[in-house]
Amino acid sequence: MTSLLVNSQLPNSDGRIQNITPESASWKYVGFDVFLLKSGQTLEQKTGKREICLVLVSGKANVKTRKESWVKLGERMSVFSEKPPFAVYTPNEDEFTVEALTDLELAVCSAPGKGNYSARLITPEDMTYETRGHGTNTRHICNILPETAEADSLLVVEVITPNGNWSSYPPHKHDLDNLPEESFLEETYYHRINPPQGFAFQRVYTDDDVIAEVLAFLKTRVLICERNGIVRERLLVDPGFGFGKTLKQNYQLLKHLPDFEVMKLPVLIGVSRKSMIGDVVGKAADQRLAGSIAATTYALLGGANIIRTHDVAATVDAIRVHSAYLDA
Repeated sequence: MTSLLVNSQLPNSDGRIQNITPESASWKYVGFDVFLLKSGQTLEQKTGKREICLVLVSGKANVKTRKESWVKLGERMSVFSEKPPFAVYTPNEDEFTVEALTDLELAVCSAPGKGNYSARLITPEDMTYETRGHGTNTRHICNILPETAEADSLLVVEVITPNGNWSSYPPHKHDLDNLPEESFLEETYYHRINPPQGFAFQRVYTDDDVIAEVLAFLKTRVLICERNGIVRERLLVDPGFGFGKTLKQNYQLLKHLPDFEVMKLPVLIGVSRKSMIGDVVGKAADQRLAGSIAATTYALLGGANIIRTHDVAATVDAIRVHSAYLDA
């Protein structure tokens, strides 16, 4: 499994801050890019074998394809302004040019195209709206390019989730093509939060996903701590190597330690001399130094911040080598 959390980057020369491809996501179909364009900046791309849905997340722009053009698109200057976006559908084997009339946040959604539909403008009046759920599960849906719309593969929606509410309830997944029980979908979620210092929890699970299970447990405990007056600056998280996990699950935790970055808290790990080392090297606890240092090094590479160890001097040497590696 690739990392499920992909943070935005500083804009490159084209203004791109997010780039999800089928290759980077280790799946087959869906791609997703976000561009931050300055007023007057232009983005030009060919669609190749992929159909595209351009979504003006915020700002105004002129957009043209090979046969169509539209000017002065866009009404909202913030995704939180309670207005729907403008969008443009562009088929495969076409091209598009976007000229930013103001600072522009542009989402580029893509999937394989078959050439069945022509380029078209999707206005707020073309979109449908619905409210799903009730109570703390209430969320508001803007169907930009729903499954009933003219597109070969793409499905694009915008969801507004009120503060403190949950979306995608009840829990479900889209891993199997098994209608009506389950539909197969590849999904990307581009999260925007207001205020920007806020946070969101998203749990992604499979039938046997120790990473998701541990993350969900830790997130719940952090929330309980905060609700009882413990400030985040006094918290850290420990994935809990050992503690009823199988050998494979322990090494899955070690391999996917970067996934714990989503917690935005220091990560403490304790693998020193543990049975997960002994089961691999076949040695007694007092003979597991080399294995412990190897596991600790992988944890450091995975973003561990605090190391609990029996062998302080050797571990300090490993940390110093790791620091030199990062500084090189």
